[in-house]
Amino acid sequence: MKVFKKSTTLLFLTFLSLYTLNALAQTDDFIQSLNHKNNWVDSVYRKMNRKKRIAQLFFIRANTNQGEAFQDSIAKVIRKEQIGGIVFFQGGPVRQANLINKYQKLAKVPLLIAMDAEWGLGMRLDSTISYPFQMTLGAIQDNTLIYKMGQKIAWDFKRMGMQMNFAPDMDVNNNPNNPVINYRSFGDNKYNVAKKGIAYLKGMQNGGLLTTAKHFPGHGDTNVDSHLDLPLLPFSLRRLDTLEEYPFKEAIKAGISGVMIAHMDIPVMDSTKNQPSTLSRPIVTGILRDSLQFKGLIVSDAMEMKAVQKYFPDGEADVKAFLAGNNIIELSENSKRAVKLIRKVVRQDKISKAEFERRVKSVLSAKYWVGLNQYQKVVTNNLTEDLNRDDAKTLVQELSDAAITLLKGDAESLQLNSKQKTALISIGVSKNTVFQQQLSNRCTNSTLFIVDKNMQANKLDSLTETLKQFDQVYVSINDTRPRPASKLDYSPDVNAFITRIAKHKNTVISVFANAYTIANLPGIEKCSTLLLGYQLSNEIQQSAVKVITGQIKPSGKLPVTINNYFTTGTGLTL
Repeated sequence: MKVFKKSTTLLFLTFLSLYTLNALAQTDDFIQSLNHKNNWVDSVYRKMNRKKRIAQLFFIRANTNQGEAFQDSIAKVIRKEQIGGIVFFQGGPVRQANLINKYQKLAKVPLLIAMDAEWGLGMRLDSTISYPFQMTLGAIQDNTLIYKMGQKIAWDFKRMGMQMNFAPDMDVNNNPNNPVINYRSFGDNKYNVAKKGIAYLKGMQNGGLLTTAKHFPGHGDTNVDSHLDLPLLPFSLRRLDTLEEYPFKEAIKAGISGVMIAHMDIPVMDSTKNQPSTLSRPIVTGILRDSLQFKGLIVSDAMEMKAVQKYFPDGEADVKAFLAGNNIIELSENSKRAVKLIRKVVRQDKISKAEFERRVKSVLSAKYWVGLNQYQKVVTNNLTEDLNRDDAKTLVQELSDAAITLLKGDAESLQLNSKQKTALISIGVSKNTVFQQQLSNRCTNSTLFIVDKNMQANKLDSLTETLKQFDQVYVSINDTRPRPASKLDYSPDVNAFITRIAKHKNTVISVFANAYTIANLPGIEKCSTLLLGYQLSNEIQQSAVKVITGQIKPSGKLPVTINNYFTTGTGLTL
């Protein structure tokens, strides 16, 4: 059985190498490939009628956790409409691979399969690896690690039969209260965002994957979630050009294959009332395509979002997105209706024949570049094992080690003395954490305490008194939510407890939560030592333990400004 598994995996790896090489043999750059005549693209385009050509611009939603009826409904759309691509969301790897094989059989032109996987397949699929959030990566000083991550993610996508990642997020998160970008950004420094985004995208593209920088011209300084309403960007052209757009301009210079447009009202770029940037020709074509000379795929953000549907319902948004200049219209509410409406505006010559042909062919060219002209079905044998490779797990730990940031303290205040009476406290959880367990293994004279998010005040007072008996106190602040927000969901009493214990001598605090949460914990800066881990993962907890026990030296630098005590670039070394 083991021999069979190894031979099957080897067979797939051989195929994957040939598949990737086939794509890259055409050109090492998707943008450059658009300048060359492509017989396959021309042949496919000629065989399609106008309806099918328009349908190539539409990508629809797919899941493997919504039941068979939902899956069959998507199959029906593919079979009848022959749309251009699929965007997969939540599910499982084997179920999704089988569904991809099923859907590709129904497509006369192979589907371009995409996923919004900013931190790898684990963002969407169970039983797969999650890499650190981009805010965590923003602390890393060695960008080659992020390039390697891009390569690993490209491999995973190819193994899953997918060809396009709606990543990286290249928004400059200069609003700590941003409800939709936040920890998904590399930080608030535009240069850091650009460099890390480029490292990430190059790793993916050199692995044969199409990438998408998002959300142009910049979604980082908003306090409205565009999934729920239309955000307003009231800034000057100079501000947008020099700050928000900077990472996107650098990504374009670096050869990014795709750019996703945000749903935002930007009066200085388009004065049309309540006009989302996704639907704006002055922004999509005038600025991105013409002024910035971007030649690749322009992708709309999801058209089902309220920022669009609130003001442009019943298919009007799809038509406007098409006329604005988008190559890919993502997640239309009704693709059949949208194609019908767009056919009408094409017949009315509201877009030139040359532009229409160029846009459709760009999607076909993308399919050719990733090797879909020689499509092969996904091999499902050993799929889960292949997606959980030891080398990928090792890289996740390396990234975490490189991100851990020392905001306050020194080697002496940080050091664990295994002989002293030690308290190990985890806050915000219901059971002992990896951080506690690993430290207790190195300190036999330790006692473990759990403080849940809503512990009663009298119990907290009692614990405060108990802690006075200990020589050293190691505290971890944990956010167990899958999407860590800028503020912890702790009770006021628990927050007050953190303030109290921070004043104790020899208190070392490690924060496994969104960096911005520190701003809402007044007095935490008074602790003797403060480590920031950015998120609650086993790997980043292990990184903190390594720092405390002297196995590694902290090298991360804070990618955002938290408050006057801890500003962008803060990070001590030992």
